Amino acid sequence: MRWQGRRESTNVDDRRGSGRGGLVVGGGIGTIVIALLVYFLGGDPTQVMNMQQSTTQQGQLSPEQEAREAEAAKFTKTMLAETEDVWNKLFAEMDKKYQEPTLVMFTGAVQSACGNASAASGPFYCPADHQVYIDLSFYDELKNNLNAPGDFAMAYVIAHEVGHHVQNLLGISEQVQSMRGRLSETEYNKLSVKLELQADFYAGLWAHYMRNITNYIEPGDVEEALNAANAIGDDRLQQQSSGHVVPDAFTHGTSAQRMYWFKKGFETGDIRQGDTFNSAQ
Repeated sequence: MRWQGRRESTNVDDRRGSGRGGLVVGGGIGTIVIALLVYFLGGDPTQVMNMQQSTTQQGQLSPEQEAREAEAAKFTKTMLAETEDVWNKLFAEMDKKYQEPTLVMFTGAVQSACGNASAASGPFYCPADHQVYIDLSFYDELKNNLNAPGDFAMAYVIAHEVGHHVQNLLGISEQVQSMRGRLSETEYNKLSVKLELQADFYAGLWAHYMRNITNYIEPGDVEEALNAANAIGDDRLQQQSSGHVVPDAFTHGTSAQRMYWFKKGFETGDIRQGDTFNSAQ
């Protein structure tokens, strides 16, 4: 992926280092999801966290670590800028104004308008403050623990979280949130899955326009994104954690669903094709 030398977004709040000096759980999104699944299945989630965590004292980074983190930060700012370009264009075509989100880079733990979060919860979007949050160590998690390497896999993660921002601006997130308390946990989980799959579709939509308006998407890049979508499917994570698949506990969708919707966004480039809520997929 040829991304170096492109514009970097200025909509970045760099809070890295503020969480250093404490204990950081390095299990990432895989660990937190697996721990929750174990809890719902009657087990002790702390055992999973204890097994998976790499609780290391965050002190002074080595020169090599500093160089890797600086590169990851530069990449993240560049990818955010690319999402801004695409969504400004698409919103203008809908006669709407795109409100660019702020991306917060943090270390270990962070305070958001949606509450406290740690690196263990993985990248997330907070609709209350219109901000995307990411601990750059997640890129290592994606590569080493979830077997989803590649810079375009990382780009997919950023584009997915920005997809949640798009849903917030379009009022879709609020509609789903309004159903909380009116549905059973199982039924609400189904809506949550639809919301996540639509964010995957929006990530694919972004990749479609990136292919058409830039020249840095290379052969194999889209496959990296599809591999990442496959790696974080609910069914795959459940199978890895307990050997059982519990569809009623799904919150993000199966590997097949996540790949399907990313691919549909990438192939169609048509935001109207992203109505996951009225689809059987």
